[in-house]
Amino acid sequence: MSKSKLIAPYGGELVNLVATGAEREDLIERVKGLKAIQISARALNDLELLATGAFSPLDRFMGKADYENVLENMRLIDGTLFPLPITLTANPAELPAVGEELVIRNSLNDLIGIMQLEEVYTWDAEKEARYSYGTNDARHPMVSEMSRWGKVCVSGELKIINLPKYYDFVDIRNTPAEVRADLEELGHENVVAFQTRNPLHRVHEELTKRAADQIGGSLLIHPVVGLTKPGDVDHYTRVRVYKALLENYYDKKSTRLSLLPLAMRMAGPREALLHAIIRRNHGANHLIVGRDHAGPGNDSTGKPFYGPFDAQEMLSKYEEELGVKMVPFKWLVYLPESEEYVEAGKTPEGAKVLTISGTQVREDYLAKGELLPEWFTRPETAEILRGSYPAKHEQGFCIWFTGLSGSGKSATARALTDLLLERGKRLTVLDGDVVRTHLSKGLGFSAEDRDTNIMRIGYVAGEIVRQGGNVICAAISPYRNARNEARKLVPEGNFIMTHVDTSLEVCEARDVKGLYAMARSGEIKGFTGVDDPYEEPINPEITVTGDKVTPEDNAMKMIEYLEEQGFLLNN
Repeated sequence: MSKSKLIAPYGGELVNLVATGAEREDLIERVKGLKAIQISARALNDLELLATGAFSPLDRFMGKADYENVLENMRLIDGTLFPLPITLTANPAELPAVGEELVIRNSLNDLIGIMQLEEVYTWDAEKEARYSYGTNDARHPMVSEMSRWGKVCVSGELKIINLPKYYDFVDIRNTPAEVRADLEELGHENVVAFQTRNPLHRVHEELTKRAADQIGGSLLIHPVVGLTKPGDVDHYTRVRVYKALLENYYDKKSTRLSLLPLAMRMAGPREALLHAIIRRNHGANHLIVGRDHAGPGNDSTGKPFYGPFDAQEMLSKYEEELGVKMVPFKWLVYLPESEEYVEAGKTPEGAKVLTISGTQVREDYLAKGELLPEWFTRPETAEILRGSYPAKHEQGFCIWFTGLSGSGKSATARALTDLLLERGKRLTVLDGDVVRTHLSKGLGFSAEDRDTNIMRIGYVAGEIVRQGGNVICAAISPYRNARNEARKLVPEGNFIMTHVDTSLEVCEARDVKGLYAMARSGEIKGFTGVDDPYEEPINPEITVTGDKVTPEDNAMKMIEYLEEQGFLLNN
């Protein structure tokens, strides 16, 4: 079969920042004595996509002019459409002077590359959130995350010495150039890409096959394995599903599977454009876009951040300029009598229709340890998911108490602890005072230190829950962003925010330790509720009061909630 001519990369040329041979050896020698920064997992994902050309025509983290124009106009300064900022933040104290070289390392201190530092500029997290994500609501995962980024952005020429090292699924971790070469061999000019961060079920399989037939070309299944939405199915489980489906149910002559180390922004319509650019750089000229594509779910008021079709409409508007056509993910339903999937609204009159919602998948099947039906998902997928997700009452959970000092968090936590131990639950208690004595010894009470303390508690809690344990956290945790970041460290649905809503007057009247009195007299500065704010949770899972209800009754209310959610079997 003759090779095909795929669409050209976005901007005409695939960027490659990876040094080889003598240049690489020279760069390794130059590292000695240079200042270095360690970058986050998100920044590392971004750097890899810059290095391999997935973000072409970008060849560096954005400078100030590009950054500001992208925020306000979705265009680079030269007019090229680019929907979201790709930046690297840092703390000024860690940086050399502009004009010098800066070494970039990952969180494990492994050498990644060198930046010729050309720009250092300030940025505004609230402005970026407002323009890029359309919100400053801390329930958006990027809004709470950005509050912890560095104070300045840095930009300059990049030379990559080592791409990130992976040990899992290395046979399908392909660069854009490798994917393009593979697609060329398939012999089709048209390629439709399927972006996903979820397991594939029969409806996805049906839709992707139909999309490939519709364009008369190849199918690129291109799942994201970088940072995705907090609570998503882990990529190890998902990729096992993808590989099983590709092996047994897809036409290998027209289908390819490759993993994408993208750090998603959950930016909805703007992100759909970024996904289109990335897929064009991998050789695709069509992209399947679903309902609420790249959406982060609901905001603090319970409403979706984006409309269900915003992303489809945005890509349709710019598809000619991007060179990537939008293929809508049409809602399909199953007809058991004819054993086929058809578009919703096109079913024969009176026909029996079967559907299963995402909530039903989680609550009626996975949470109960049941296999999903074969009409809904392939047997291989059902077995993989059941093996990876124990029944709800066997899963761990985190109960996170938040409230003013003296609100009754610790008293309610003690009562709840005894009730859970009585039920035979394995339990860890992370009390704020105890944590500060051990885990967070040395931290002060500045806003930054308080956030660090909460993140440490959240990290430990998340690790406990992931291993099937249960944890009670009782800390003032006054800031909304920090609490939302802690929530993201725990598997989605297993974090139970509990607001102990006791008035400041009652807390002050209790004041067993005399802390409020010292704060009022000025002996203590930055005391929550006096001269530092307490940001009440918006729509916490549970709200109790520490002045009108006893700790025992509050604890029983929480036991009832755990039973209702399936974490506890009802005695």
